[in-house]
Amino acid sequence: MEEKNTLTLPYGTVKQTGLADLLQAVDRNCKNCKPFALITCVSGCKTWKLKNEFRKLHEKTRKPDFMNNLLNTLKNNRRLQLLQIITRKHCSIAQIQKELWKRGFNHSQQTIGREYMKPLMAVGIADEHQNSYYATLFGRKISDLTMDFHDLGELLSPHSECYEETVLDALSKGPNTREGLEQIIPEKSIARVLSRLQKAELAGTSTDKDYIFFFATKRDPNRPDLSPTEKRVYERLPKEGISAKKLAREAGISIRRTYKYLRKLKGKKLVFTRKKPISYTITAKGAKTAKMLKDMHDLATEALAATARLFGDGQTRDEGASA
Repeated sequence: MEEKNTLTLPYGTVKQTGLADLLQAVDRNCKNCKPFALITCVSGCKTWKLKNEFRKLHEKTRKPDFMNNLLNTLKNNRRLQLLQIITRKHCSIAQIQKELWKRGFNHSQQTIGREYMKPLMAVGIADEHQNSYYATLFGRKISDLTMDFHDLGELLSPHSECYEETVLDALSKGPNTREGLEQIIPEKSIARVLSRLQKAELAGTSTDKDYIFFFATKRDPNRPDLSPTEKRVYERLPKEGISAKKLAREAGISIRRTYKYLRKLKGKKLVFTRKKPISYTITAKGAKTAKMLKDMHDLATEALAATARLFGDGQTRDEGASA
């Protein structure tokens, strides 16, 4: 039997090919193979080993908490550095220790195995064969996505329920208020989550700090007792409301006089006020991080769907690989 080195596909090939396509190619290769004996597959076929790698990945991605476990595992600089090392080549623990030392991390081999390698293997990113560690194909994809995010553990809270990631995803779709964000994460956690995101410069508040807005009522403004300035102020009240500072600029009068005429209009029941809630927005740094997180979630979803088709499992996206 001709043995194809599928397990060690060049990094560029893995980077450019989807997991589903890779898995289909592996399955085709396996079906077209005519081994002399079953033991040949188990002992020497790298296609079989890769297929087994996907089988183990399927068992991990189908768990409901997989995405949270994956994210929390990656929020560690040393693990991400280690992943980069084993993505390029297979390494023993001693070689990994040496490579980490070159990058400024001094750890015992026992610590490397227990604290850094074992968690990567638990989420299907890394594997081991004959005391040699390597990144799985899924791990290579993850390595590519996290290439510029070695500080992920500083940006997002490790050992968490991933509420920061959930809020970041919501803000990537547009500004949102605290009340709106409380619909997707627990109310008791919202203050802490928003504080962390702002401290990490992933999110901020609206640049408009005037949260008291003025609106026109539905009463008829064509009254003889309105002065020219009152009328000018009233006519510049937009339907969506406006802050006093902006209204002063629109009307061409001072902020002090603006408040004076607003009080008069309010007394004539032509104006009312409403407190507008603070709006939270995503920063450029936050948008870049949110895109990486979405790509990672899509990759995990793709892995679940592709492996489910191969191994005859009807599991859906909502049942596994979800944040």
